[in-house]
Amino acid sequence: MARITGTRQSPTSSKARTRATAGAGLLLLGTLLTGCGAEPGDIPLSEIRPESPTATPDPSPSATPGVVGAANAEAHNGLIVGRAYTDATRTTSAIVTVGPDGAGQHQITQPPERARDDRPDWSPDGAAVAFDRTDPQTGTARLWTVSPSGDNAHQISQLCDTSSATADCANEDERAPAFSPDGKQLAFSRSWGALDQAHNNQVQYSDLYLMSPDGTNVQRLTFLTNDKPYSGAISNPSWSPDGKQLTFEYRTSATAQPANSRAIYVVSTDGTGLRQLTPWELRAGDRAAWSPDGTQILFTTHPAGPDNAPGGGIYTVHPDGTAIGALTPAPSTAFYGSAAYAPDGKSIVFAQAPAGSGADLYSMRPDGTGVARLTNSADKWLDRPSWGTAAVPAAQAPQADTPSAAGSADPSAPATSAGATPSGGAMPSKAPTAGATPAQAQGQPKTDDDQPQGGDDN
Repeated sequence: MARITGTRQSPTSSKARTRATAGAGLLLLGTLLTGCGAEPGDIPLSEIRPESPTATPDPSPSATPGVVGAANAEAHNGLIVGRAYTDATRTTSAIVTVGPDGAGQHQITQPPERARDDRPDWSPDGAAVAFDRTDPQTGTARLWTVSPSGDNAHQISQLCDTSSATADCANEDERAPAFSPDGKQLAFSRSWGALDQAHNNQVQYSDLYLMSPDGTNVQRLTFLTNDKPYSGAISNPSWSPDGKQLTFEYRTSATAQPANSRAIYVVSTDGTGLRQLTPWELRAGDRAAWSPDGTQILFTTHPAGPDNAPGGGIYTVHPDGTAIGALTPAPSTAFYGSAAYAPDGKSIVFAQAPAGSGADLYSMRPDGTGVARLTNSADKWLDRPSWGTAAVPAAQAPQADTPSAAGSADPSAPATSAGATPSGGAMPSKAPTAGATPAQAQGQPKTDDDQPQGGDDN
């Protein structure tokens, strides 16, 4: 049985950082070339689907039956953060916030022309948003943070200095940051190495890393591609509420087995216990989300073929990989983006694009009922929601006599209608794909990005 042990780098002080400079690059390169690599297909089915499933974690005794996350009923449902395009051609994207009812959309980052700010995640105290910014010239991404008001936007110090020419810094890319529940660490994906020009410029290596939010104390967590270069890309980490595990997306390359597929994996934060959470045929991807009580993991599926095609859906699964259930109807004529739980666990926010339309944010109950449209963003394609605790600014708060967008279901929404109970439904059938395949960032495989040109999603 293949198992990832996750050898860590040992910082020499609280501010120690492994930098890939001409001297320190050799140290990092040595670390990158150690460890036990494993292709997803090498992990036996018994590791993916235990014969004797472990018990589903019990919510707090104060939890209300049937309400996911009821143990966090006192949690404050604050601002939702997401990604939206700033131009009609969808070549530039920024990070935006909206109120929990979908009102008061506010752009909080100011990306350069044709740059793409993406994959935002809230700090647990609601004081900061981490995100990645893709450079329009190189196609590589770097990690940034910004306050909910849009102040203090700055790049987190990157692993590789721009002057470095070492092998472990070639085409180096850092993206998809995720705050730990205590706010003391960021998980993120890192890709690096030579590009396979014969196969869509697939990058040589890609794995999951941890570091402090200030960019220090960098540790490599997974070694999935270590012994099997060009096998795929890792992205979109998400923390369990207790901070002991991470889920992430693994998207395989054209030369891997299985080829051009995707699945959600889970690993302990010490690098042990790596296992596949969703089967390949479900094609789960993007950022998964843990319920606040840790009993459910929310994820999105995507059909094979061109990115942004309709036919996927939103599902839940227990952390042990059992009880996969659909929250949205199948087959679907809509595109579904990533989804996230509200801090109190009583609602889910998700992105959806009905056929022939742009994506907007919707909400539903944890069982998939009570679907309501939150935003109407025209061609901005609002996606990648993360629901935090930051208070809604007074200027953005809805007026008392203004109906809440979250209070009424959208009759045109293709998601499941109120009163249905789709949880535990069948996997969706493959719907006909539509749309053009977008261009990709250098060194990254094509992914479900929602843009018609110039970008990638991993």
